[in-house]
Amino acid sequence: MDRLTQMATFVKAVELGSFSAAANDLNQSPQLVGKQVKMLEQHLGVSLLNRTTRRQSLTDFGQAFYQRSKMILADVQAAENLAAVTRGTPSGRLRINAPVTFGIRKLSPRLLEYMVKYPQVSVDLTLSNELVDIVDDGYDVVFRIGELANSGLKALPLAPYELILCAAPSYLARRPPLTSPWDLQQHECLGFSFSDGRSHWSFDGLEGRIDVPITSRLTINQGDPLLSAAVAGLGVVLQPTELVSNALRDGTLVRLLPQYSVPAAPMNMLYSPDRRMTPKLRSFLDFAADAFGQRRGL
Repeated sequence: MDRLTQMATFVKAVELGSFSAAANDLNQSPQLVGKQVKMLEQHLGVSLLNRTTRRQSLTDFGQAFYQRSKMILADVQAAENLAAVTRGTPSGRLRINAPVTFGIRKLSPRLLEYMVKYPQVSVDLTLSNELVDIVDDGYDVVFRIGELANSGLKALPLAPYELILCAAPSYLARRPPLTSPWDLQQHECLGFSFSDGRSHWSFDGLEGRIDVPITSRLTINQGDPLLSAAVAGLGVVLQPTELVSNALRDGTLVRLLPQYSVPAAPMNMLYSPDRRMTPKLRSFLDFAADAFGQRRGL
C-alpha cells in the first residue's frame, strides 16, 4: 500500500474525527482504515494517535505530521491539476459548499448532469448555512446568498434568490386577517436563523420599501423544518420559492400578500483568485452559470 494513500487516510481520519467516519467517506472498512494508520506509524517509528477505549487524539508529533501531510497532499493535487491543464480535460476532485435549501432543492439535481457530462471529475459537496472559509477549508467553489463582504474572493453573480410569504389555511382560519405587512406584528412568524429574517421582514409595495419587525417563538437554522412547522399551522413563513412551491400547489400552504413583493437576495458563486483556473474549475463555473443565472463574466 503506497505511502500517499496511507497519509491521505490518516488526514481523513483526523478531519472526520474517527476511523469509522473516514471509512464511510472513503468507502472502506474501519479495520482497513485503522490498518493503514498503523502501517504508517510503523513506517515512521512514532505514534500519531493517543488511543484510549473511548476516544483518540493526536500526539504532538501526530499534529505536526498531520499539518505537513495536508501540505504534501495539496501539492500532489496541484501537480495532478497541472497535468489536467495540459490535457485540457476536467478531472480531479471538486469541493463545493452551498446553503442547505439551495443545495438540496436546486444544486444537487443539476449536479448529476454535471457529473454525467464530466465523468473524470469527482464531487465533494458540503451543505451548510454557516459561513465557511473557502481557502482554509479547502473549497474550490462556494455558493453564497446575501450581500457579500469585501473578502477579496472572485464572485460570479447568479440569479437572485426569491422568497415567498405563506401560511397554512388551518393557521389563517384562527388568526386575524392579513392584508398589510404591518399585520404580521399580530401573527406568529417562523424565523430563519441565518439571515436578517429572524428580526424583520421586508416588502416592496406602492408605498415603497417596508421593513416590518417580527417576533418568533420558533426559530430554526434550516428551511425544511420551517416548512414542516408552517404546514402544521404553527405560523407564517418566508422561505425560498423552491422550498414552498409544492406545498403551494397542493394547497397545504397559501401565498400571502401577493400585492407586495419580497426583495430577492443576491446570490453569488465564489472562488479564490489565487486558485489556478483548471479545466475542472472552469467547467463547473461555466456549468453553474448556465444552470443558475445569467452570466456576466468572471
